[in-house]
Amino acid sequence: MSENKENNSTVNVEQDLNDQMIVRREKLDELRARSLDPFQEVKYDISHSTKDVKDNFDELEGQKVSLAGRLMSKRGMGKSSFADIQDSTGKIQLFVNVKNLPEGKYEDFKHLDIGDVIGLNGEVMKTKTGEVSVRVNDYTLLAKCLRPLPDSWSGLSDTETKYRQRYLDLIINKDSKDTFVLRSLIISHIRKILNEKGFLEVETPILNTVPGGANARPFVTHHNTLDIDMYLRIAPELYLKRLIIGGMGRVYEIGRNFRNEGMSHKHNPEFTMMELYQSYADYNDMMNLTEEIIKSLASEVVGKAEYEWDGHVIDLSKDFARLTMLDAVKEYSGVDFNEIADDAAAFAIAKEKNVETQEIWRKGDILNAFFEEFVEDNLIQPTFIYDYPIEVSPLSKQKPEDPAFTERFELFIAGDEYGNAYSELNDPFEQRARFEAQEGRRSAGDDEGMRIDEDYIRALEYALPPTGGLGIGIDRLCMLLTGNDNIRDVLLFPTMRPVGKEKIANSETTTSASLSTSSSTSSSVTEQAVAEPIDLSKVKVEPLFEDFVDFETFSKSDFRVVKVVNCEEVPKSKKLLKFTLNDGSAEDRIILSGIKNNYSTEELIGKTLLAITNLPPRKMMGEESCGMILSAIHEYDGEEKLNLIMLDDNIPAGSKLY
Repeated sequence: MSENKENNSTVNVEQDLNDQMIVRREKLDELRARSLDPFQEVKYDISHSTKDVKDNFDELEGQKVSLAGRLMSKRGMGKSSFADIQDSTGKIQLFVNVKNLPEGKYEDFKHLDIGDVIGLNGEVMKTKTGEVSVRVNDYTLLAKCLRPLPDSWSGLSDTETKYRQRYLDLIINKDSKDTFVLRSLIISHIRKILNEKGFLEVETPILNTVPGGANARPFVTHHNTLDIDMYLRIAPELYLKRLIIGGMGRVYEIGRNFRNEGMSHKHNPEFTMMELYQSYADYNDMMNLTEEIIKSLASEVVGKAEYEWDGHVIDLSKDFARLTMLDAVKEYSGVDFNEIADDAAAFAIAKEKNVETQEIWRKGDILNAFFEEFVEDNLIQPTFIYDYPIEVSPLSKQKPEDPAFTERFELFIAGDEYGNAYSELNDPFEQRARFEAQEGRRSAGDDEGMRIDEDYIRALEYALPPTGGLGIGIDRLCMLLTGNDNIRDVLLFPTMRPVGKEKIANSETTTSASLSTSSSTSSSVTEQAVAEPIDLSKVKVEPLFEDFVDFETFSKSDFRVVKVVNCEEVPKSKKLLKFTLNDGSAEDRIILSGIKNNYSTEELIGKTLLAITNLPPRKMMGEESCGMILSAIHEYDGEEKLNLIMLDDNIPAGSKLY
């Protein structure tokens, strides 16, 4: 019964919207019939902004001004009305009286809709209540709003609509607009600091023939004229260092990078980075510059030193802590990697500590895995972790006194990485060896391994001076400084699944059964729809258990329907996906599942799954997994097949299975 009421309510809301849109279009037709088409207006001269008028009331009182903006409210009182218009700087109240307007204009004003864009002229005044206002003498409708705006009192609360229709979000939510204004100021201030230090801002190619500068999976495209595959850049590093070789002593670039990886509240496939390179500097200079930039942004742009973040208070005014990776791992895991003799011993201690590893790893990789497992989440206040193992630093210069480590650091705040820098590797022979080692990893299945860039090696042979390089993620830094815990809140147009794609997929795969499985062996919806029938003679399943479980024990397992709010890859894990689930309670549930080789993250977002929710929390790769997502497993022609159990999307989250 409640579901029927919900459906009826949705239908009524949609019908109401349609009715309002029809009325607004009829008003537009009427205006056009009177040769008053607002879309024919090409310009409107304004003398002031709403903020100018409010800030300079004493000078402007009684003076004529010309303003333009969006009508946000109307309050009629017979032959007089009050209204509010909003421009890029704020809002101001209008006083509209039939006596002050040309004949017939007041009646037309009453027919304006919320959201219409108007230009007006009038005198600056104050109402009896002391509110700065403009007494309107005339106005012009400049653009007709044909769709009703969301309720300005409750705002635009639906996050999907906020991200997909950012224009609505900016109209309705002042906080959102303030966030993007602050983001712009942050980027401008970074430019100011670097320009004053003699850095030259440059632009490097976004289309690359060799993806390089980072360990990441690139987006691939094809250039028709050249008939070659090209890659959206994953980092500008190798081009920027070519410029240092060419004699540009200090360069930086603020621009977009693209990585074809999982999405989460902290990751977007395209993101903004600031990268800089300074000749005759090292990673210590980069540490000092990083700290200076962030402290300056906090004090001079945002105007405060302390920031609430994920239940912590981050103090950006104090000196940032500095700790080697070896010391950090020893402090938080109890393992001293100075005493780990070789790769075999490293694998042994990883097994003992339940740290996930990969066959192609070496001791340095395992040290890095220990850092991610035991240390990262504990780095709340700003902390530089430095001296990274060579295995995870293919572009960093080795430490002369200990070549197993490199002069590299990362800055961590509240458990997240905010910057990455090193003393740049400038030995062309060593760089080739590092590239070849990365290629070996690619051949072994690591699709994030770097490729050999022959032209970059050629450039190094012309001598790269000792150089310090630094990269800072602008989006994540803006999240911290603006107090937003989701990267989509600091990106004007974040990457989203196209509207309707999920519905199409559902309609093509829906069966009459409400409980079904989705095969991970199919690469697309279309392929699933035309898949050949299974040859049951090739299917092998585990024998049924012979031991019985008493009903009381069985009934203690809490099987619940869950909705996938988000799904992302767990960094550095070849198996794990991290699910953020709606289980019908007020809080998100996090479950990690080792099905990365069977499903992509994007295809699972929005799905309805089945999970056991009352298992004790289990830590996996530094994340607590609270439950288990259920799958069906069988063998087919000697190969193991895994199928997530997917339910009908009409079943509400939190429904209990009996």
